[in-house]
Amino acid sequence: MPPNPCLEDRMIAETVCSAVSAAGLGIALVTAYRKRFLTATRIAAYALVPIGLVMTGVVEWLADTAFSPTAWAGFGVLGLSWVLFMTTRAVERRRGGTRQGRKERKQQRRAAGAAGASTQPGAVAPTASAPSLGPGSRPAARPTAAPKSDDDFSDIEAILKKHGI
Repeated sequence: MPPNPCLEDRMIAETVCSAVSAAGLGIALVTAYRKRFLTATRIAAYALVPIGLVMTGVVEWLADTAFSPTAWAGFGVLGLSWVLFMTTRAVERRRGGTRQGRKERKQQRRAAGAAGASTQPGAVAPTASAPSLGPGSRPAARPTAAPKSDDDFSDIEAILKKHGI
């Protein structure tokens, strides 16, 4: 009796899905070893999807799905994958986004801090009821304007001072 071609196709698909899941979980382990736990968890969630689909019977579409304990275990694996996705998203939101986003926000805060460093004399702290520096407590001497010939270098000089050079 010749082998069933449908069975062979299903076995190949299940083997490929299992290999993809195993490879993904291996990558997740390596990523976790490098102390990138959020990324490792997300990779593990993606890696569990193919094996979950095999276990639910999607590869075998509707054959014995309703009463198969393996199918219900597959739904559990898919549920676990979804929980891992949502957990990483919640942690990311709580931390303030991705590394790139945090770097950009940090640079924006630095730029805002540098712009705020040159406060006006009547500046008031957010919780203060009166200006923190009165007009008499600030030195009145201001640097004189540079002559026209030094005007070209004033921008460069300001940049160098900003970086402490």
